[in-house]
Amino acid sequence: MKMYLKSLIGVIVLLFFTAAVNAQTTTFILLRHAEKDTSSYGSMMMNADPPLSKAGELRAERLINVLAAFKPDIIYSTNYKRTKATAAPLAAQSGKEIQLYDPKKLPLFADSLLLVKGKTIVVVGHSNTTPALVDLLIKENKYAALDDAEYGTYWIVTLQNGKAIEEVRKY
Repeated sequence: MKMYLKSLIGVIVLLFFTAAVNAQTTTFILLRHAEKDTSSYGSMMMNADPPLSKAGELRAERLINVLAAFKPDIIYSTNYKRTKATAAPLAAQSGKEIQLYDPKKLPLFADSLLLVKGKTIVVVGHSNTTPALVDLLIKENKYAALDDAEYGTYWIVTLQNGKAIEEVRKY
């Protein structure tokens, strides 16, 4: 009976320790907005804030399945039609409001993200700001801006006990 009690206490301590470690794991999913509507490009009045194209709308919907293994606690987007529309289906499915961030203040935004512990955070940005934000989170100068035609790359950055691990994926 004494041995059983010691084993039970050991299991409880191990479960508590594992839960405490996992609670400190923060996961960031960073991606560029989906395909934008470029039909107004080349005209005299080029649209500085284009919406998503039909292909972009479909890609944004696919994010629900692509990221099904993750339960976002917070979803961020820049204040542009294409980024908000990319995040919208995931936000609606997960019952989260889209929080806005300023892509011109990436170091400040990265610092605020690094203070968050034990959450899953999705960040929708742009071809230049998304790789730059990954670099700020992992504290390395590793990723170049995406080509303007590249829409299917995303990063998963996991922070645990001060260590960052990043993974690049396609969808």
